[in-house]
Amino acid sequence: MTPWRRRLPVAFPEVSELEGPLLEVEDLHTHFRTPRGLVRAVDGVSFSVGRGRTLGVVGESGSGKTVLTRSIMGLLPGSNVERSGTVRLSGHELTALPPAELRDVWGLQVAMVFQDPMTALNPVVRVERQITESLRLRVGLDRKGAHDTALALLTSVGIPAPERRLRNYPHELSGGMRQRVMIAIALACGPRLLLADEPTTGLDVTVQAQILDLLAAQQRERSMGMILVTHDLGVVASRTDDIVVMYAGRVVEQAATAELFAHTRMPYTEALLRSIPRLADPSHTRLRAIPGRPPDLAATPPGCRFAPRCPYVQARCEAEEPPLRSAGHGHLFRCWYPVGSTEGDEALARNLAARVPAALAFTAAPSRPDGQAPAPPEAPPPGTVAPPAPAVPAATTTPAATTPAATTPAPTPKVDSLWATSPPADSGHGPATPGAG
Repeated sequence: MTPWRRRLPVAFPEVSELEGPLLEVEDLHTHFRTPRGLVRAVDGVSFSVGRGRTLGVVGESGSGKTVLTRSIMGLLPGSNVERSGTVRLSGHELTALPPAELRDVWGLQVAMVFQDPMTALNPVVRVERQITESLRLRVGLDRKGAHDTALALLTSVGIPAPERRLRNYPHELSGGMRQRVMIAIALACGPRLLLADEPTTGLDVTVQAQILDLLAAQQRERSMGMILVTHDLGVVASRTDDIVVMYAGRVVEQAATAELFAHTRMPYTEALLRSIPRLADPSHTRLRAIPGRPPDLAATPPGCRFAPRCPYVQARCEAEEPPLRSAGHGHLFRCWYPVGSTEGDEALARNLAARVPAALAFTAAPSRPDGQAPAPPEAPPPGTVAPPAPAVPAATTTPAATTPAATTPAPTPKVDSLWATSPPADSGHGPATPGAG
């Protein structure tokens, strides 16, 4: 019998020597066995991330974003989980590695900034030990070297008085400082890929911008790839190179950031864009919420999963699920009646004529709490010329229906008008759905 031998750690090439994407995810499935049935939290997701590039993963709560990042890391429960598909990091297959070898990959090759630092940090362990643990275990630094590195990390992430903060417990720090400590822990071993799972949740707008600026600066210095998970399209608009939009465990639209905002094809993406608050709206204007709830992932309906909430829905949508279709330029979308197409415009017009609730809600003008429509903008002073109205991209324009019952659809503003200033705060799209993160 051949004696048992411990496998040597996987050798990863230097980032500068990589040929091809840093991360490749192909047909990834993660399902959970529950008493109610099989919960399909991640259902056939594919994408890639290049060296030094940022991918934004966007969707409502319950769309599968967090489970996706944990599936990439291999941080899943040990039982009642079914995972299939391929995850390759620097050409190495991660899904085939046993847990013992995955621990050699965590921290050194891929790291994660978790969503809630208060629960991710150990409340009874000082900050210094939580940072230096991986430095001593993975990098092999001695006590003094680990202490000096931890001090430098806290300084680099912008924590004041870092020497004193090293001796603090997590509860003695503010929310922004705890998130910075989480980033320092994630960056301690110099990972090639950083997964940031809603790193600005629960923080005020000013601290959100500081955390996002910090992540971008650290990424540039280290040439890291990064996956930024959020449900706020305003955050990813200026922070990512590519965007993947998820709904009910599936990718429903995928494109370069500029292409996706300029030529939106998926009605769900369009609905997310319309739900973002705008500075030009009058005070107390109601937000454009997406009607309905995400589907139960243990009993997904036939056809398109967004059909019950879609203003463009037709009989075909409820019977046949659309595949990912190409719009060119690497733009993929999952819809039979895409936004900006002739068939999409006709579908919306038919739904308006039939007074389909989702279509009426989609085209209704935003109102104030008192039920009145927002007041029109003030006229310019005499002798001045009013500025021209911003042009509307053809891909996101929906025509008015031809029947008297139809309501004139409101055009989707250009991207430049949505984020003329800093990105908006967390807009909290949609209710949470258990089991999908």
